[in-house]
Amino acid sequence: MSARSVARQYANALFSVAHQAGRWKEIDNELRAFVELVDGHAELQQVFESPAVPRDRRKALVAALAERGALSPELRRLLDLLAERGRLGILHEIADLYHERVMDAEGVVTAELVTAFPLDDERQRALADALGRATGRRVQVTSRVDPSVIGGVIAKVGSVVYDASVTHQLERMRQRLAAEQ
Repeated sequence: MSARSVARQYANALFSVAHQAGRWKEIDNELRAFVELVDGHAELQQVFESPAVPRDRRKALVAALAERGALSPELRRLLDLLAERGRLGILHEIADLYHERVMDAEGVVTAELVTAFPLDDERQRALADALGRATGRRVQVTSRVDPSVIGGVIAKVGSVVYDASVTHQLERMRQRLAAEQ
């Protein structure tokens, strides 16, 4: 079983427990903060990812961090289980997948906008509204500049890509002209 599949199982289990407790959003914030803490310390990452570190040492470290961070019992149990099973190395992936579940439960989808030039806030909002109407969900957008787009916009919403870029239109025109010859 792949690490992503295992991470998805842990994320789903945590979401189920958190949802029953009505605390899925708070636990999402706690989990993301904990991952940021780990990401900010190379030594901590090494301890979490190294199979050479004894289980008892990993568990003691996790318990101390959970206590210091005043983490919820649900998240503490998950971290203890991951330390016990030597799976702290997939914590980042668990956090990402858990966050996706929270967003899905709230009816929110993320979209990446790729444009040739930076978009102002008003245009980003207008595109988010249009994508929201197309998907039937609330859309949170992130944007990225890629000069190769030339103009227009490429919107990636999950696995769906809406390509209204000049580059794409020129490619379609080239294909039509080639087909006519």
